[in-house]
Amino acid sequence: MNRVSSRIPSLFRVRAAWIACRSFSISSDTDARTRKLERIADDLLSLNKIERHDYSILYRLKLGLDRWGGGAGLSGSGVAADGGAETVVEAKEKSAFDVKLEKFDAAAKIKVIKEVRTFTDLGLKEAKEMVEKAPVVLKKGVTKEEAEQIVSKLKEVGATAVLE
Repeated sequence: MNRVSSRIPSLFRVRAAWIACRSFSISSDTDARTRKLERIADDLLSLNKIERHDYSILYRLKLGLDRWGGGAGLSGSGVAADGGAETVVEAKEKSAFDVKLEKFDAAAKIKVIKEVRTFTDLGLKEAKEMVEKAPVVLKKGVTKEEAEQIVSKLKEVGATAVLE
């Protein structure tokens, strides 16, 4: 027992000496980083409860995290630089499309109006007014297959339509 107790202080002295050597070998760059982090920590600790809550929301948004903490905006090497919210939107596959009439051939105006009436529940006057407003969204929130069919039919009659 006496032998073990006599070794403990010497182990502490060795550890203390090692820590002292390490503290003298820290570069000024590391010191600057440490001071910066300490300043940030002090600033965060000085915030009141409401400010801390607002900061936590802002920090999550900057990292691209959603409300529940999902890291969809994070990449393997860090945070996406272009904004995490846009990354989340792009990651999901679009399921609802809008059909937009860009322009139409003046000679095919009547055919375009008739075609617009077939996939909308508009009367002749309303369909005519809508076609004359081109570029205009003709139908919103349709499936990709249905939207592609509408676009192909409009192209057959002489109109230019796109999916959005």
